[in-house]
Amino acid sequence: MSPNFKAAALMAASMASFTINDALMKSVSGDMSMFQAVFLRGIGGSVMILVAAAVTGSLRLRLPRRDRGLVVWRTLAEIAAAYCFITALFHMPIANATAIMQAMPLSVTLAAAAFLGEPIGWRRLLAILVGFAGVMLIVRPGAEGFTIYSVYVVGAVIFVTARDLTARMVSIETSSMTVAVAASLGVMAFGGLGLVFGPDSWRPVPPDAWLALGGASLMITFAYLFSIATMRAGDIAFVAPFRYTSLLWALLLGWLVFGEWPDGMTLIGAGIVVATGIFTFHRERKLAEDAARDAARSHISQASVDKAGDSI
Repeated sequence: MSPNFKAAALMAASMASFTINDALMKSVSGDMSMFQAVFLRGIGGSVMILVAAAVTGSLRLRLPRRDRGLVVWRTLAEIAAAYCFITALFHMPIANATAIMQAMPLSVTLAAAAFLGEPIGWRRLLAILVGFAGVMLIVRPGAEGFTIYSVYVVGAVIFVTARDLTARMVSIETSSMTVAVAASLGVMAFGGLGLVFGPDSWRPVPPDAWLALGGASLMITFAYLFSIATMRAGDIAFVAPFRYTSLLWALLLGWLVFGEWPDGMTLIGAGIVVATGIFTFHRERKLAEDAARDAARSHISQASVDKAGDSI
């Protein structure tokens, strides 16, 4: 298997793990509060990630001074995103929430251009705007089927965007596993604080809910590990479109497990978001290839000039 296809398989596995985790978390929404579910899953997930980090030797507690603040900010963004998304997940169909989250790559591209100065052409900008229009078809503010929880998912997109922009600024001296451990512990601590100081008290956990939370802990661990391996295995421009397989999993699980199926307008909006996201990735890949080709030509031309100079 080539590196790109291996990375694509890992990305698909990561998206499946994330979405199964979401479905398992949603399944316990009638048994406990969001804070209790996040806290209990956080215990299991954090233990598993710490074990994986110890086995692989990739956990580094000493961070460069510049990265310490970035890891803290990234963890806070992860906490905010988890709060917004899981709150919404407890109250709306999983496919609808997942469909809105598909706008995240578009928002990251736009934010990187706005805040990090990364170049963006008019084609990608237009695709991003069309993609956001697709999100509005899913959310439909002011329409009869609108709920505030769709806004929570939009908030999750914003916080995930902030998380990913912060992650881009972390140096390679800080391992991905260290960042993942910090995020997992941070989300777990947030769930514990919300359980202690929030309005909802501890509820007895039924056996089937324990099984669901254990499965969610396992799936979120797999998701983190697969996503880390994905970034190290292939060309990100080739691999990135496979993140949209999460929507297929969400549609399937929503139908089979919860008896949910999005309406036509939501499916159209999701299709627009996915199509514009894939187009954006395609443009980024083409521009990267053009830049590499131009650099190679420039290198060859410079080498020819140097050789001619040596001959003279």
